[in-house]
Amino acid sequence: MATSETPFLQGIAPYQRAWLRRDLIAGVTLAALAIPEVMGYTKIAGTPVITGLYTILLPAVVFGLLGSSRHLVVGGDSATAAIMFSGIAALGIAGLQPGSPQWLALAGLSALICGALLILARLVKLGFLANFISRTVLVGFLTGVGIQVAAGQVGGMLGVPKPHVDVDQVSGTLITLGKTLDEIGQTSGATLAVSVAVLVTLVVFDRWIKAIPGGLVAVVATIIVSYAFHLSSHGVATLGPVPSGLPHLGFPSGVSWSNVGGLLGASASMFLVILAQSAATSRAYAVRYRERFDENTDLVGLSLANVAAGFSSTFVVNGSPTKTEMVDEAKSRTQIAQLTMAAVVAIVLLFLTKPLEYLPNAVLSAVVFLIGIKLVDIAGMKAIWRLRRDEFWIAAATAAVVVGVGVEQGIILAIVLSLILHVRRHYVPRDTVVTVDDRGDPHQIPAEPGAVSEPGLVIYRFGVGLFYANASRLVEEAMALVDVDHPPRWFVLLAEAIDDVDYTGGQTLAELADGLAERNVTFAVVAATDHLREELDRFGVTARIGTGRIFPTITEAVAAFRVSSS
Repeated sequence: MATSETPFLQGIAPYQRAWLRRDLIAGVTLAALAIPEVMGYTKIAGTPVITGLYTILLPAVVFGLLGSSRHLVVGGDSATAAIMFSGIAALGIAGLQPGSPQWLALAGLSALICGALLILARLVKLGFLANFISRTVLVGFLTGVGIQVAAGQVGGMLGVPKPHVDVDQVSGTLITLGKTLDEIGQTSGATLAVSVAVLVTLVVFDRWIKAIPGGLVAVVATIIVSYAFHLSSHGVATLGPVPSGLPHLGFPSGVSWSNVGGLLGASASMFLVILAQSAATSRAYAVRYRERFDENTDLVGLSLANVAAGFSSTFVVNGSPTKTEMVDEAKSRTQIAQLTMAAVVAIVLLFLTKPLEYLPNAVLSAVVFLIGIKLVDIAGMKAIWRLRRDEFWIAAATAAVVVGVGVEQGIILAIVLSLILHVRRHYVPRDTVVTVDDRGDPHQIPAEPGAVSEPGLVIYRFGVGLFYANASRLVEEAMALVDVDHPPRWFVLLAEAIDDVDYTGGQTLAELADGLAERNVTFAVVAATDHLREELDRFGVTARIGTGRIFPTITEAVAAFRVSSS
């Protein structure tokens, strides 16, 4: 397990000199792959194209130095960019348009709010919250984002005029797509040709020439063709002048405290996505390489990376599964690769922005379109359908709300539905009656009236922790097993799955003991943990049934029942 004694450089130290060559090569490769990708994300975020490069400059350096993961790459991300766009658009500020200085300032403010939420989460050690967004939710959410992102790029790839719809993305995705298709007769043939060529290039290189970055090839090739053949004179829109130099550092200008309140909901949604996606990615690679990573240390790195984004004229950054896989395929071992990527980006910003002005807008639309298609996890949705139908409907509902309503509402709904499903599973646990065969092996049968473990004995297994929502169910099932024509003499609660008892659950057990005593049924408990034994003592259950009626094993409980019946 690789770790560091210091609160920083945990993603680098300890370091072996033999890794340096691979890390440097991986960093250059990562830059070549990531630059076209993050430029494309600006079309989702509604910010100037240069801000995409800014997301993999200072934020990447900050996380590389302060995060604990040796593999996680931080930068612009499609999911958080889509949530941010929705949140800014929903402010309803008159005259606010994507790409404007005011829009960019609000994007920077969103990053600062996310940074504040992440550092607050670190201070109160809320890294565990990442576990509350299930893989099912992420599959559905990212599938919805993928559909939304891909649909939003169709117009750019066709070169049709952008339809006039409300900038509010809460209801604009399907409407925009519909209006774009209405204008399909105005498709620019040259723009469509560029889009098709880029898509073919990306697919071919991704499948058959993986050693060379397809995105970089597409960008460089189209810049050369655009310059040589003056594509702009043939109706192909290009980026135009792109500012060179490093980003301006400072607090976003022209924002107020009222904007903080308006962006808080979207920022909280981004915070949850950052928490879940980054932690899941870091954990996966730490397990793969048997390395240690600390979610709470990563929170510091992610927080300050977003603060760096907010102060360097760009938008929210997130741990990126795609870029992390890119650098892993290049055999990187540490965050030196991410620092190398940032150095390459700085060189591009200082000396190579001039050629970008010839880059057709359709190239970025095609790159983002393919990113969106890859986010649509059909295989994941099929697997969920096959294995857990109830969770599939949560994933499907999440995707539908993201597409039809908005990304922020989609993630909130997904979390709410996940919690409801979790509570439902605990509200309706798999309760059984345990029987024991002649060899002493236990078997479980449905906990239905008339079920017995053996004549006169019911061993009832309650399947989860006991709390206010399911306590009444335990009583109802217990009484249904006891109030029969031939009631049992003993009722034994098999408590191996009861890890905790809240106040309502404790009072319910005490009342159950009294109810069984009134029916002359002996109440016993089997396989209680030390913690549960303490709870039984505190709630007065032990005093009601006696310490002699608490058994460590089923065998001992059955033996005691048989002795009492002889």
